[in-house]
Amino acid sequence: MSVIIPAKNAAAYIGETIASALAQDDVTEVIVVDDGSTDDTVAIIGSIRDPRLRLATNDATGVSAARNLGARGARGNWLMFLDADDRLRSGAVATLLATAKAAPQAVLVYGDYNTIDSAGRPIGRRALLKGRLKPSGHVLERLAGGNFIVNGGIMLVRLDAFRAAGGFDVSLRYCEDWHCWCRLAALGEFAYVPKLLLDYRLHTANTMNAAVRTPQDFLPAVARVFDDELILGKLPSGAAPRLRQAAEIHLVTYAAMQAVRFGRYREALGYLGMVGRRSLKAMPRSAVRIALSCFGI
Repeated sequence: MSVIIPAKNAAAYIGETIASALAQDDVTEVIVVDDGSTDDTVAIIGSIRDPRLRLATNDATGVSAARNLGARGARGNWLMFLDADDRLRSGAVATLLATAKAAPQAVLVYGDYNTIDSAGRPIGRRALLKGRLKPSGHVLERLAGGNFIVNGGIMLVRLDAFRAAGGFDVSLRYCEDWHCWCRLAALGEFAYVPKLLLDYRLHTANTMNAAVRTPQDFLPAVARVFDDELILGKLPSGAAPRLRQAAEIHLVTYAAMQAVRFGRYREALGYLGMVGRRSLKAMPRSAVRIALSCFGI
């Protein structure tokens, strides 16, 4: 299987990320796609001596284009899209491949993640949710109502299915992964394994980016998902308006959770009001999710 790592100015973490991928059983290649780095990212990659590691150049055209470029050159039957600052846990790939073997009809298999800080210390409490099950099988209806996969480093996707889905939409700045997962869900089944497979790193660069995101940044992806003929053609008749509302509520709630994490409580309350204007019934659940975000859940 092939691990694809888009990287831009990732010198602080890229070595550890690559090492976590190369340490996995059954990884036949790691393709790092440099997206116009101006730091020591490329030099660090070049210093790693492993025949499974390859470097490609993307000329700063964006993370979606970088992932698509890596996928075009991949030789494995399965793909993983690992971010350049995250870290795979021991046995992650073996766990996912075992899940794939047990679910031969699945086009995508996935697990869960926990969060770490810039020094690699655990800071998340997602293990408290270990009893929570995410969906398997035909998941498109559930996925169209809100992204529950979140991070490409917790999943494997069949190469042929990814290519059939058309890859990542380079016109989307945010939530392009959710749109891609929805297209994959329109093509086949997913399989979930309830294990923490990835350490998702929160550090200054990515948290600063998350800190300034608003619901308006995410809503173009909602329009793209619900204007996609492949997706709409596989949803139950008449379900699109309800699911579009659910997707908007999901993303507005996510924006509120981020606002809480960065101490922007007034904005979080404003976003909760946006949820209420869409659905009063959705407000209690959104409020609970926002409150849990204070505890890293």
